[in-house]
Amino acid sequence: MIGYGFMGAAHSVGWRQAPAAFDLPSDVDMAVIVGRNEAAVAAAASKWGWAESATDWRAVIARDDIDIVDIVTPGDSHAEIAIAALEAGKHVLCEKPLANTVDEAEAMDAAARRAANRGVRSMVGFTYRRVPAVTLLRDLVAEGAVGEVRQVRAAYRQDWLVDENEPLAWRLQKEHAGSGALGDIGAHIIDMTQFVTGLAVETVSGVVDTIVKQRPLLDAGAASSGLSGHAGSGVGEVTVDDVAIFTGRLSGGALVAFEATRFATGRKNQLTIEVSGDRGALAFDLEDLNSLQFYDRTAADDRQGFTRILVTEPVHPYVSGWWPAGHLLGYEHGFSHQAKDFVEAIAHGVDPTPSFADGLHVQRVLEAVERSSEHESAWVAVAAHEPALLT
Repeated sequence: MIGYGFMGAAHSVGWRQAPAAFDLPSDVDMAVIVGRNEAAVAAAASKWGWAESATDWRAVIARDDIDIVDIVTPGDSHAEIAIAALEAGKHVLCEKPLANTVDEAEAMDAAARRAANRGVRSMVGFTYRRVPAVTLLRDLVAEGAVGEVRQVRAAYRQDWLVDENEPLAWRLQKEHAGSGALGDIGAHIIDMTQFVTGLAVETVSGVVDTIVKQRPLLDAGAASSGLSGHAGSGVGEVTVDDVAIFTGRLSGGALVAFEATRFATGRKNQLTIEVSGDRGALAFDLEDLNSLQFYDRTAADDRQGFTRILVTEPVHPYVSGWWPAGHLLGYEHGFSHQAKDFVEAIAHGVDPTPSFADGLHVQRVLEAVERSSEHESAWVAVAAHEPALLT
């Protein structure tokens, strides 16, 4: 695994727990974790159960004993590492968003397609797909539980930047992060919408804004997870967005209302999605991640209303690997499910999802939203190449 911050910790838990919870077709050895700071990455290896640590990712991917490379670094290094690893014959799991630009994502997708011809697999880490309730939501929509999808509302709200004295971490610098709330958490709701509906976002209209434009610089000697840190002296420019609000139209014609913000005061990590159809509706809230809300329009009038489905039964996606019914799962379990699915795909010789092509499409949606915002929220087509303004 290359990287060892917040996502490094989450992925480490996933790799450590998946072989214990599920009967995987192959053994998984957590061989080496890589980072630039020798002392810090050694501490991470000890804490999270990696056999060793290293500081040179190029040397690590050249090793014969490495089969999988898991990339959890900032977005500015995803393309270089992923392409090199794929060309070296390593299976690659890469955190979202896939890259910082469409050009980088296209290069990564091309490398993944070439590698797939040699049996080398790749996947993007849109982990919320693997929350059992979200997977069940997808399955119920596919079965026709809501009928024809007519409207979707998807939002990801956080408040960790409300304090204008929060320092300038790498997630607030475009050269490292690519974009702000739009790419970091907006990518999740774009992917989730497409995943649960089976429909692609084809056009968008939106606006992005940076609310606090300058922040204290990070203390050079202090550690930062990208989400927090200690302020030092001086100030720097925030070069990414704080909030993105946009509308999308899906390939089936339905409209989607998207909101991605780090300025939703009081909301720590609230991800919600509601799918409305002509026969019913389904809703999910990450703050209640073990359940779904289901509305059945075909029920008798005296039984109308949203019903809570507790997604903890062994028949529900992934749940059979864990605890008896009613014993709840948490945030970290999605990373174990991600590891499980990736290992199984490799062992069975199939391409896992979401693919780099899926990640590339999300990248194109992100770029189209930025383009729309630059042109007074004009509708923009999510095209194969340069997004086209719709007139």
